[in-house]
Parts: sequence; C-alpha cells; structure tokens
Amino acid sequence: MLIIVLLLVLVAFGLLVAALTTANTLFAWISVAVSVAAAVLLVVDWVQTRRRKQGDADAGPAAADDEPDEDDTPDEDEPEPPAQAAVDPPGDEPAEEATDAADRLVVSELTAEVRVLDERPRYHLAKCAFISGRPSLSLPVSEARDLGFTPCALCTPDAVLAARHRKEAKGAAEGATPEAE
Repeated sequence: MLIIVLLLVLVAFGLLVAALTTANTLFAWISVAVSVAAAVLLVVDWVQTRRRKQGDADAGPAAADDEPDEDDTPDEDEPEPPAQAAVDPPGDEPAEEATDAADRLVVSELTAEVRVLDERPRYHLAKCAFISGRPSLSLPVSEARDLGFTPCALCTPDAVLAARHRKEAKGAAEGATPEAE
C-alpha cells in the first residue's frame, strides 16, 4: 500500500512540475487530485493497521485454561465478585467493573496476566466463568488497559489484582526486618 502511495506522490510531483513549466492549470488540479488520493490511501492503510493490531491480540495461539494459573488461585483476603454482576447485560457481554481510582492506579502498573477475547472489550482473570471454554489470549493487565480493554464485572480483575498486589507488598514489607545492631 505504501508503495502505491509513494508512486502517487511521485506522479503528483511530476504533474506539479509540468503545471509550473507549462502554465497549464489542468496539470495542477490533477496533481491535487492525485495527492488527495494518496492521502486517502494513507488513512485507509492506517485504519487497517490499527484494526490488525487489535486483532493480533486474538490471532495468536489460544492458551489452554485446563491448568489453573498460580496467579489465579483464590486468596482469603481477595474480594468475592458481587452477586448482582452475574447478570449479563444485553449482547452477552458482562458489565464493566466499577474500579475505584486507587485500584486503577495500582493495576495500571502491574504485569499480571489477564485474558481477552476476540472482538470483546473486557479483560478477565483466567478463572472467569465468562471466558470458560472460549479461546482467549493472555497479556499483561497494563497492556490490556493501554489497548482500551476494561475490567469484567464478573471476575473483578482490578479488585482482585490490586488486593493481591497490596497483600504481596505488605508481606514483603513485613519480611524485610532491620538488621540487629
């Protein structure tokens, strides 16, 4: 596609030179039209590239969810998903988790793995009932957020990952004892 755009730009430049040397305005208008066509092709290529990048997240091999990830083992301190969130809104898509600002800040810097589905706007924990039996792709939660995915209200990944991170940070702080003098 870019080669075609380059050729159109060269043709437009040649027509512009011809318009300037012959004082023929028709060549100038054709040059403008060819330049606009090149710009349209660039925009089309850009849109297709963005769609491909979003689709590449699902084009990779789907990881099997037969074995539970060690990051997804339930802890006693982790909040349970709210019962009212279990009802799917129209379109069979779970609602978005209502994440508070503190959890959102913590999660945006984590590299914990979450799961995403093709053509779906939510990211999930591997144990989420919504993605069970469906091919999904694993990626870091920070990358999922950067790509525009939002957390699922069924498995509440932001609340679970933020609680897990705080628990690990607390354990690390308690485990680091000052040396005796």
